[in-house]
Amino acid sequence: MAVLNEEQTMLRDAAREWTQENAPTTALRKLRDGKSKATFHAPTWAEMGQMGWAGVIVPEEHGGSAFGYLSLGLVLEETGRTLAASPLISTALTAASALMLGGSDPQKAEWLPRIAGGEIVATLAVDEGSHHAPEKTALKAEKNGGGWVLNGTKTFVLDGEAADLLIVAARTSGKGTDGITLFLVAGDAPGVIRSHLSLADSRGAAKITFEGVEVGADAVLGEADKGWAVLEPTLDRARAGLAAEMLGTATQAFEITLEYLKTRTQFGQVIGTFQALQHRAAKMFTDLEMTRSCVEAALEAIDAGQDARATASLAKARANEILHLASIEMVQMHGGIGMTDEHDAGLYMKRARIAEALFGGTTYHRDRYGRVLGF
Repeated sequence: MAVLNEEQTMLRDAAREWTQENAPTTALRKLRDGKSKATFHAPTWAEMGQMGWAGVIVPEEHGGSAFGYLSLGLVLEETGRTLAASPLISTALTAASALMLGGSDPQKAEWLPRIAGGEIVATLAVDEGSHHAPEKTALKAEKNGGGWVLNGTKTFVLDGEAADLLIVAARTSGKGTDGITLFLVAGDAPGVIRSHLSLADSRGAAKITFEGVEVGADAVLGEADKGWAVLEPTLDRARAGLAAEMLGTATQAFEITLEYLKTRTQFGQVIGTFQALQHRAAKMFTDLEMTRSCVEAALEAIDAGQDARATASLAKARANEILHLASIEMVQMHGGIGMTDEHDAGLYMKRARIAEALFGGTTYHRDRYGRVLGF
């Protein structure tokens, strides 16, 4: 387990107190039932920006605190506990990472301060099918005079409907990981058509079609045809951060279930005294602790500037597995009430299934972990 310094401990405790008071699961229910298609509460996102959460990894010269990925992971773990609806993953983690890794000085100066302040929503548009497959990017970008023209479709774009800035992975040459280029595209640019996707867990996502979208040469993030050098480490940062959020979700599901086992009685006994349920709870606890080690190792590797490909895939695969287990056990151990919409168990199971697929499922990351290690 990572050893937190005093500032990180204060950040974690403050995030826990704030999310429980201001972004509980009841807030997600209200958003879901409002039928407005809004996927987060704008004032809540603005408040996160004011508290500095949107700029945790952003350098100080661009308005952030440069507090690192482990620190942002602490915040994400707390937002994961209450299923808080916000664009932290898409904007403060993924888009900020891409800009920090590949952005020119003018690009960083234009966008990072606005991200750090919670003034805008930004996101990475990478997937084009039902499964995570960044290597199969097919959206085309062709040169047009001094600029580029984009044609194609992206799907399951996190917070894509609300995004002011889209970071788009496009095919400019070659195949596989060669010939991919990243572009900065304004969310309201002519030719950008956004469609709302209603996900089971009420997380914000969109299908985005690019029809002859014209951008200038200065819209390229990094180097043309060499976008994979930015895209892969950006995705690894997103995977590690999402794994931290999933760890928080799984931990909360476990703690709610454990409390139920301690208070629910059947046949004159507290059900937590039944050995079969004790074994299942012990299995969840040990898996949670193992996942915590993997997640923190990935975040610390990123902060240390190390190759985080293996640790990020390990963390995401482990987070997928424990959240899948904890969400199932939450429903099953609660019995009939766990099947009702009035209980939060269903919200945690739905969030689990969406998060498992986001940025790569368990099979994808097990395979990638083996390949990175040379198997």
